[in-house]
Amino acid sequence: MTTLADNHRLARAYIDAVTAGDLPDSLLTDDMTAWLTTEGLISKERYQQAIHLLRAMLAETIVFTVDAITAEDDRAVIEARSRGRLIDGNDYEQTYVFALRLREGRIAHIAEHYNVAVVQEKLLPLMKEKLQ
Repeated sequence: MTTLADNHRLARAYIDAVTAGDLPDSLLTDDMTAWLTTEGLISKERYQQAIHLLRAMLAETIVFTVDAITAEDDRAVIEARSRGRLIDGNDYEQTYVFALRLREGRIAHIAEHYNVAVVQEKLLPLMKEKLQ
């Protein structure tokens, strides 16, 4: 039986993994999916690639401030902000709401909501460079 404290720990482990730039399979169900504000529904593999890409665009480790974690039943919601410096020298600051669906102690789905304008201004130019 998973407890609310377990769900809080898993939510914090998720933030720690994103901070490290590597979201390991051990935190995710085999059939995990994600929904991103700018991409819609994507696979586990594509989401893990997105986490790696974000890390590659950062000159230093991103720092998250978790404002709140709310857990109930099979869900956890993380309200957070991030700060970091991008490889082009620009500061990157973002606000998020991560809605996690949990199953058997792992993340089965993540809905990642964030400010699209910040992504378009700061990350898209770097993504184009990285993907060329």
